[in-house]
Amino acid sequence: MVIVLALIIGFLSAFVGSLIGLGGGIIFVPAMLYLHEFSASFAWATPQTIVGISLITMVFTGLSSTLAYYKLRRVDVKTGVLFLIGSLPGSVFGAWLNTRLDTDSFSLYFGILMLIVFSMMLVDREKLSKNRSLEITDRTRTFTIDGETYHYNVKLVPALILSFAVGMLSGLFGIGGGTISVPAMILFFGIPVQVAIATSMFMIFFISLISSVSHIALGHIVWGYVIFFVIGSYIGGTVGAKTSKLFKGKTLEWMLKIVIVIAAIQLIWEGL
Repeated sequence: MVIVLALIIGFLSAFVGSLIGLGGGIIFVPAMLYLHEFSASFAWATPQTIVGISLITMVFTGLSSTLAYYKLRRVDVKTGVLFLIGSLPGSVFGAWLNTRLDTDSFSLYFGILMLIVFSMMLVDREKLSKNRSLEITDRTRTFTIDGETYHYNVKLVPALILSFAVGMLSGLFGIGGGTISVPAMILFFGIPVQVAIATSMFMIFFISLISSVSHIALGHIVWGYVIFFVIGSYIGGTVGAKTSKLFKGKTLEWMLKIVIVIAAIQLIWEGL
């Protein structure tokens, strides 16, 4: 039964995560916390082991999703690399912070974080973009998706500051960084949602790789179950990325909002 649940959780987490660029942690972590609370078979699932396994599975989710999105020409590699410069050291710091949290505090803080992200996504970005002119330079990114061309600029210092925070939250909560980076890329840099999701998965692969090494070194991995989560995640990541092309940007964005607010409410309830 544990093996079947591991395969299902791995698949669903990666499928939803890849579809909306979250990496799967936002589904995986709450699901595992719930099973830890109500199933004796998951008594081993402490916040530390949950985050460690979540990050290992997201390595494979990120890999399968990135390969699929790259074929669709939606990955902004330059922006992804820029974000990684700040995210990687942040992820190591976050993994260290994770050792200081108990289960209730972990759930509560994670839920509050999700509400903040949801609030960010309610901002009307179209009105903001109308009030500022875009300066086209040789560094301006250009993507054409479904016949529509998008232009945006990514400034160095804001990107580095934001990416450090993304990496820290990844190592701390096991969320792969996409929960913060996707809304931030959309809101602060005007990146189209399809590109933000694809680029987030590119980043998640590398962030999760570094973060998982930190958790392995800290002894947070229950190796007997990892392979089953990984198998489910790799399949789910590939299917999710291919499915995303069936939805428009606005639809994907609303799916992202709904998943975030449901997870936030559930986690805060568990943490109180």
